[in-house]
Amino acid sequence: MADVQGKTVAILATNGFEQSELLEPRQALEDAGIHTQIVALEGGTIRGWKEENWGEYVSVDITAAEANPDSYDALLLPGGVMSPDKLRRDADVQKFVRAFFDAGKPIAAICHGPWTLIDAGVVQGRKLTSYHSIQTDLKNAGADWVDEEVVVDRGLVTSRKPSDLDAFIGKTIEEIAEGPHVAKTQRATTGH
Repeated sequence: MADVQGKTVAILATNGFEQSELLEPRQALEDAGIHTQIVALEGGTIRGWKEENWGEYVSVDITAAEANPDSYDALLLPGGVMSPDKLRRDADVQKFVRAFFDAGKPIAAICHGPWTLIDAGVVQGRKLTSYHSIQTDLKNAGADWVDEEVVVDRGLVTSRKPSDLDAFIGKTIEEIAEGPHVAKTQRATTGH
């Protein structure tokens, strides 16, 4: 595996992110020598969702409106229902996500995280997985949805749920080590 020391990953989330799907990958990335930054809709802190209750607060490093995609080597989209549902509707988030695809940079999305990819217009023709309840949304957006622990398609890493985190984290670090893939020019032209 190539060296990942000094790489920087944007973790895009807002209130209601699935706590384990942000905290565990962030810790694993940092343990591997990768710097992480929390990118959110607003500054301050965001709060996780843990099982059936609110969880921990996480400090925001920068807002999506201020963040420059060129400053990052990869993007991580944790799941949960609330966070991706809010993120997907934000124009700054959509632009930020599309920039990673256009540059061929690795993107990792778990659980409901791929919802944000739909609104960014980047799932058409991609093989991916997600939480089972959003598979129809992804299929309707042109994705090739499969029910697997982890799926990698040209730098896009996806998994279904927290129990897939070990495989998801391993493949995410692998893709970050590989670096950018050929630019994602096959993105759907949906007017975004």
